Amino acid sequence: MTSTSLQARPGSGRAGTRPTARQHRPGPAPRPRVADVLAAAGGIGLGATLGAVVTSESWGALTSRGGVLLAAGRLAGFTGAYLMLVMVVLIARLPWLEGVVGQDRLVRLHRKIAPWALWLITAHVVLITLGYAQLTKTGALHQLWTFVTTYPDMLAAIVGFGLLVMAGITSIRIARRRLRYESWWIVHLYTYLALSLAFAHQIVTGVSFIGHPLARAIWIAAWASTAGVVLVFRVLQPLWRSWWHQLRIVSVREEVPGVFSVICSGRHLDRLAVSGGQFFQWRFLVRGLWWQAHPYSLSALPKPPYIRVTVKGLGDQSRSVAKLKPGTRVAIEGPYGAFTHHARATDKVALIGAGVGITPLRALLEDLPRSVDVTVLVRASTPQDVVHGEELAALVAERGGRLHELVGSRREVRLDARGLRKVVPDLASRDLYICGPEDFGDAVTGAARQLGVPESQVHREIFSF
Repeated sequence: MTSTSLQARPGSGRAGTRPTARQHRPGPAPRPRVADVLAAAGGIGLGATLGAVVTSESWGALTSRGGVLLAAGRLAGFTGAYLMLVMVVLIARLPWLEGVVGQDRLVRLHRKIAPWALWLITAHVVLITLGYAQLTKTGALHQLWTFVTTYPDMLAAIVGFGLLVMAGITSIRIARRRLRYESWWIVHLYTYLALSLAFAHQIVTGVSFIGHPLARAIWIAAWASTAGVVLVFRVLQPLWRSWWHQLRIVSVREEVPGVFSVICSGRHLDRLAVSGGQFFQWRFLVRGLWWQAHPYSLSALPKPPYIRVTVKGLGDQSRSVAKLKPGTRVAIEGPYGAFTHHARATDKVALIGAGVGITPLRALLEDLPRSVDVTVLVRASTPQDVVHGEELAALVAERGGRLHELVGSRREVRLDARGLRKVVPDLASRDLYICGPEDFGDAVTGAARQLGVPESQVHREIFSF
């Protein structure tokens, strides 16, 4: 029978022994103004794109047979293509965006834009086909076949459109839940191929560029810049960072059933700027795993020459972690995420985690300024499922905080508004850091809103794709 336990471990007071000096390089504070400039540049670019398409139209073209359909199709196509570029930039791992907005919010914004981009590109295909069919007085299917067989780069564009549709379908929530992370990741790599295939078609056949060399040059520059951002921050920087730090696995140990810590050693880890609560994309360079990159948060601040990540066996890669051998090379990409002490607005925090979501909270707790008042709540089904429980207790006691272990089934131990108020009466005056499964985060966030916690004081790190 599952037992229910709700206990608080009082700290030993802030006058206790001070920790040793940090040996790693602290993560830099985010720069919101840079993110604001990038957002403004994105809006200006959208306006310029719409302006270029509209000004390229003439009254004669609009009043000709199929003219309105063709004009609407071009507008939809260029707008959809520009939104696709914005989507790529949002997930291009730009450090100026990641550090301010956080990957969770960037991914959510990416998902919100995606349907608009796909529907606009679909509208482009349909409207252009119908417009030319009217112009040539032929059927839509015949016109589509004419595009494929006679227009330059059109076949590649249609293949690219099909790849975009496939990526869009696999992004639907129901489909995502049925897909393994590895399958979803491979499908979304085809998005880059789809955009590449569509680019030549736009430049060669785009009516908006005929007689407008400046507009063509600007459009090429936008696509080249986006490709450059992806190349630098998704490929070259991770390659350089992995070579520079030369990580190798030292040991793998089971913390609680099904949860394993991977301890790596490397060089120059004192130069690795990272904050507690951030994560890396990890790639274990062994057969069957080298091509997969998975996001795992650090479970402790780096202690040069060592760095640690703690993983729960859910997908193919994470289940294989337990079998990794010492000496295995590791490639990393990051650090990423805004789930750090820099997001804090007050001098009091509540850290709430469930399952393996406890691990980034443990690193965040280690990185919080000593003056911050801390309350930690950890949720687990059994006492044995509290990941890094002893380490959490020691860190909380060292700084005179409070640790509550909420152990039991979800029915028996509820983190609703009433339960949170009982454990943390002053929650509304604290910054709230939540980490765990998405449904857990949603429930705690909803309860916090009922208790009056401002949205600006709620920080989340959700494990989903």
